[in-house]
Amino acid sequence: MRFRLCLNYLSQLPRQHWWLSILLWMALVAPAQAAVQLRVAIEQGVNQVKVGSSTTAVVKDAAGRKLGQIAAMNAFSVLPNAQGVALEQMHSSAMWIEPTGNGYSFIGDRWYRGKTLVVPTAKGLTAVNYVDLEQYLYSVLGSEMNGNWPQEALKAQAVAARTYAIYKRENERNGTYDVGNTTTWQVYKGVASESPGTLAAVNATAGQVLTYKNQVILSVFHACSGGHTENVEDVWSQPLPYLRGVPDYDRDVQACQWVKTISGEELSQRIAGVGNVMSLTPSTTPYGSIKTIKFVGDRGTRELKGNDVRNVLGLRSTRFVITQDPLGLRLVGRGWGHGLGMSQWGAYNLAKQGANYQQILGHYYRGTSLAKIQY
Repeated sequence: MRFRLCLNYLSQLPRQHWWLSILLWMALVAPAQAAVQLRVAIEQGVNQVKVGSSTTAVVKDAAGRKLGQIAAMNAFSVLPNAQGVALEQMHSSAMWIEPTGNGYSFIGDRWYRGKTLVVPTAKGLTAVNYVDLEQYLYSVLGSEMNGNWPQEALKAQAVAARTYAIYKRENERNGTYDVGNTTTWQVYKGVASESPGTLAAVNATAGQVLTYKNQVILSVFHACSGGHTENVEDVWSQPLPYLRGVPDYDRDVQACQWVKTISGEELSQRIAGVGNVMSLTPSTTPYGSIKTIKFVGDRGTRELKGNDVRNVLGLRSTRFVITQDPLGLRLVGRGWGHGLGMSQWGAYNLAKQGANYQQILGHYYRGTSLAKIQY
């Protein structure tokens, strides 16, 4: 994949020079010549897969040879067999279901653009949606952000989501798929989450990605930070120069406020290997999130990173304070997600204040540049 750089470093551009940046963008960027096809795992390790098509679909074997076809608007079960997979009387080591015309694919319980590949794995069947990157983003935007939000926030989300997908495709893909469809990657719910707002934002930013020193970045994002994003090394392990903690614009968002009470018994059950928790000692990041907690129990001691604490205890974020409660511990928190990169609620509020999507991206991804995919 080649990229053509189009803008100066976003975080270093003063507001009054954005008109010049836009002119530079228009002068340097050529339209994309072809599409990027993304492989999205929809079902993984299942005993059977429901598939279908909104139009008559052609069924092909692993080598692309036609096996037959299936009727429109019907659900069919793909099952494992000795040869690999079977659909009705058709058998192959893997199977393609390709809608004719501009038909949609049905996988599991949702409709998707593109076509379907079902392959057997050691853990069961995996169904992969092969879809144009831009069409994939139509759904991701509506799955990750409200399609009625301001267009500049949606455009920022479109660029971040496109960049993230390309990064995963180029750096972490496997032989079967590039990304999944859950929050482990980014949420993708198919056609149902598309809207005029998401289509407009994707089309307006077509092909645009974020780069740092000519490399596509890991453009992670989250719902809200609760007032300040984090430095990546305080949450994960690898320091990245573009994922730095910045003041946020989501501190007063009601959805970012949360409280959870955890009993001593529940805490001891969830923190494995220490027995009954007797005490805990937290350490915090420079911006007030939990960096680590040391748990001391009657059978041992264990220290967990903040993000692991969040996952183990089922918390919205790592930005919380711990107080005593008659039932155990009371956690009073702000934020939703890992707190790295772009805050979606922060993007919303910035857009409401008049910021454009380039300014939003430049605020959250420090020292980055916009580039356009050169297919």
